[in-house]
Amino acid sequence: MVPPVQVSPLIKLGRYSALFLGVAYGATRYNYLKPRAEEERRIAAEEKKKQDELKRIARELAEGCLSGNMCFSSNLPAQDDSILK
Repeated sequence: MVPPVQVSPLIKLGRYSALFLGVAYGATRYNYLKPRAEEERRIAAEEKKKQDELKRIARELAEGCLSGNMCFSSNLPAQDDSILK
């Protein structure tokens, strides 16, 4: 087996400097992006809540119409025999 090569102190300094700068950059970048990501998650949660509410309302309306209860829809035109002419 070949004995290990002695690494120059300048190369060691360069490696550790790059390591330290990478860690410092990562920490700064994380602190910069964290508030933005929190805001995006908050907005996404609000949108999901709205979508869930709309789905719940649509499901309740569909269940009410299918079970034989009165079902009203403003999108349907008035029938000829209806009083809503």
